[in-house]
Parts: sequence; structure tokens; C-alpha cells
Amino acid sequence: MANTKSAEKAARQAEKHRARNVSLRSRMRTAVRGVTAAVAGGDKEVAQKSYGLAVPIIDSLVSKQIIHRNKAARHKSRLAARIRSMQ
Repeated sequence: MANTKSAEKAARQAEKHRARNVSLRSRMRTAVRGVTAAVAGGDKEVAQKSYGLAVPIIDSLVSKQIIHRNKAARHKSRLAARIRSMQ
């Protein structure tokens, strides 16, 4: 339990931030899963469209410092490579 007013406020803010971050990370994972499903489905056109939707979501998490920029680059690179490898 927090001992001071400022610690209580910090705890309240941390809980709000955590809930928001969980939601945003979930959005990113859903977008990545959409690209992966499109690649598995074998439709390159759909995969490219879903990749185009996923990239801004990933980049927005970097700008909000929720994920590290290298992690974002790794996700984008691997997804793009999987799309390129499709026939």
C-alpha cells in the first residue's frame, strides 16, 4: 500500500497506463496475427493489405514507448519476408 499522496496517485496512474498498454499490445498482436493468417492462407494480395494495416499500429507503439524500436523492426521485417517468400 502506498504511504504518501503522491505514491497513491502514481499507483492509480500506473494502473491506468498498464490497462491502456495491455490494450494497445493486444491490438498489435491481433494485427500481426492477421498478416500471419493471410500468409498461411496463401493469398499474397490480402497478406500485403493486412501488412499495410499492421505497420502503422506497430509504429505507433514505438512512438508511445510501449515496445522497443528493434522489436518493431523485427516484427515488420519477418512479416515482410514471409510475404515476399509467397509465390
